[in-house]
Amino acid sequence: MSDSKPTAATAAVVLVEAATAVERDVISRWVAADGLERGSSAPSPIQIALDTEQIVNRLLARGDDPMVVPVRVLWLPKERDGSRRAHVSDIATFSNPRNPHRLAQKWIVRNAPDRHRVLTGEPALLSELRTRHTESTGNDTPRSLARYIVRSAVVTLARAERTVIGDRYKVPRLVAEEILDDPRFRRQLDEIAARTGIPREEAFERADAALRELVAAQSRLVSDLFSQAMAPIHKRAWTVHADETGMAELRKYNRRYPLVFLPSHRSYADAFVLGDVLAQNDFPPNHLIGGANLNFWPIGPIARRTGTVFIRRSFGEDEIYKAVVEEYFGYLLAKRFNMEWYFEGGRTRTGKLRPPRYGLLNYLAMAVRTGRAEDALLIPVSITYERLNELGAISDEQLGGKKKAEGLAWMANYIRSQQNSAGHVYIRFGDPLSARDRLTAHGDVMGADAPPDEARARLAVQKLAFEVAVGINRITPIATNALVTLALLGVRGRALTIPEIQSILDPVLAYIDERKIPQGELQVLRERKGLAGVLDRLSDAKVVTGYTAGEEPVYSIEPGQHLVAAFYRNSAIHWFVNRSLLELAALTAFDSHSANPLEAGWAEAMRLRDLLKFEFFFPDRRGFETEMEAEVLLVDPEWRTRKPTPTELLDKLAGSGFMMAHRTLRSFLGAQLVVAERLALRDPESKVDRDQLLSECVRVGQQMLLQTRLHSPESVSSELFASAYKLADNRNLIGPGGPELRKERENFAAELRALGDRIDRAEQLDASNRKLLP
Repeated sequence: MSDSKPTAATAAVVLVEAATAVERDVISRWVAADGLERGSSAPSPIQIALDTEQIVNRLLARGDDPMVVPVRVLWLPKERDGSRRAHVSDIATFSNPRNPHRLAQKWIVRNAPDRHRVLTGEPALLSELRTRHTESTGNDTPRSLARYIVRSAVVTLARAERTVIGDRYKVPRLVAEEILDDPRFRRQLDEIAARTGIPREEAFERADAALRELVAAQSRLVSDLFSQAMAPIHKRAWTVHADETGMAELRKYNRRYPLVFLPSHRSYADAFVLGDVLAQNDFPPNHLIGGANLNFWPIGPIARRTGTVFIRRSFGEDEIYKAVVEEYFGYLLAKRFNMEWYFEGGRTRTGKLRPPRYGLLNYLAMAVRTGRAEDALLIPVSITYERLNELGAISDEQLGGKKKAEGLAWMANYIRSQQNSAGHVYIRFGDPLSARDRLTAHGDVMGADAPPDEARARLAVQKLAFEVAVGINRITPIATNALVTLALLGVRGRALTIPEIQSILDPVLAYIDERKIPQGELQVLRERKGLAGVLDRLSDAKVVTGYTAGEEPVYSIEPGQHLVAAFYRNSAIHWFVNRSLLELAALTAFDSHSANPLEAGWAEAMRLRDLLKFEFFFPDRRGFETEMEAEVLLVDPEWRTRKPTPTELLDKLAGSGFMMAHRTLRSFLGAQLVVAERLALRDPESKVDRDQLLSECVRVGQQMLLQTRLHSPESVSSELFASAYKLADNRNLIGPGGPELRKERENFAAELRALGDRIDRAEQLDASNRKLLP
């Protein structure tokens, strides 16, 4: 409560938080034994229950200024291997070891005294509490002050408890009560009630109900038991590699600021795997913001007690619910509770990062803008799986299948799928991003009386989200399966021998080393035995098929599994995009008849950057130029002093041993071509039905694949078609419009066909290894 200390000259009041007679007896004996260390000459402290009515009648009615000291009993689980965590065997006695029933408490006091101790919160003079309450609320009524004293006592006892049990058990209490008692929030509810014409009491009741629905009621017991139940499932599936070098620094930051973990989202396992790593490193539990689709029995009730906050997918016109969410966000950040959400809005269906959703970031920005939170540190987190056992459903969805609703049957199938070993999972943490610094840099932090311009605020949040995405990509390691599928997807269905696969991978591995790209266990790919092991495991997972009855084994992508293989490849594809753009730019320069062909090549790189902006996260123009120049210098270190001819540049690219454009970009540009051609065939004056168009693209894309008008089966993806639709919309090609719109659509399709031809030439260069083919 404060830094004041009780002295012998000051009367003391002990606020007793006790639920049983055993706890009250333990505290009474502790007080009698001078637990407050006031000395034998001091008057005995008065004991009052930590209860609003008791505080009003017995504490606030006093005429003096006593020192107020909150006290309660802390119960601990049995120590096992140096740790005190609840175990499944503890509940065999039908008692929570962190909150045992009365008979268990009596047994512990008598037989295991190390499992309980008396906690004291920071003391404060009653006058100090009264002053702080009045200054913060402007309300001087006894009942309001009593509620404030109860909340303050609970908070300071929780702090004392964490000094014993560690930060990983930082759990909020009385959250709804504190928010509903906040005068500023009550005024906001009054304004909503007046604006919408509903009674003031109804607005308050709806806010109360929304808070009870929203607030995570964390339980240490459930957290311990749930982690014990889920950890073995995922440990059977993966060997976890977590970069713990930066965690000590994150813990230091966490003493002052809330941490907001923003991971990539590839699997339902993400939250379990990340949560276990953070718990093992003594981080407090995150408040995980999740969608209501996972709020089903028994997962929903359990998840809420482990810190999950379920938010409705859509608020509609419910101003009260929106205000409650905004207030709860601000409360968690102001109280420095860590948070976690998956800012892509759902699991990636393609393996690469999806475009970010801004809704929750807007709430964070509002808390920082208005001063509710001093700052929040955003932590980009990359979670990369060597293999995933849940990709079949994702593949089906990309081919037009419906996503299966989560429920008990889904949960049983999920647990069953995790019984098979899936190799390694890599967890990496990026550099913390100060929300305040970045919002300030974009002019988005204002005083409470000067709300920011909406467009400027929106842009600031978008730039912040972009920086998070770039941070995730920057730390995402390349796993073995990503490279093997990269090689096999780039040969149009041909089966390759192990030496042929190695001939593709060796120069790529050298490139990865030269660029110092983070990597998983890639050293195994440098030897035949290690590569064969990776191929065998992919074959066991039905991603790769091997034929071993001939002179030597050959491997190709399993029929129908190209989208699954592409998922693995795409987890690392962002590392090779600039190299691919350089290859296409060099081919453009070679074809150019301008006086400065290299300049034409740079212009093509910029055009391609714009064409792919809904697929990849590119920096601004200046940053992109810097990155592209660095890519050129890898191929031609003398670039700055002596500009090569287009032929020389192509020679150097092919001479490096690999070409990448057809391996990385063909599937995305192929999907764009399908959308462009379907638009070109439509009446420009008719309105385009997005869902109907995307469904048509899946069907026609399959036909184009059979006709070899598409060369990448992974182009036939509803996810890629949706991104292509956004690109067409961005180029004002959706319409409706007049005859000029038809021409623009046809030009767009022609542009993509020409680009496809150029990618074919890059593939031929790769095959001929230096020789340029027409």
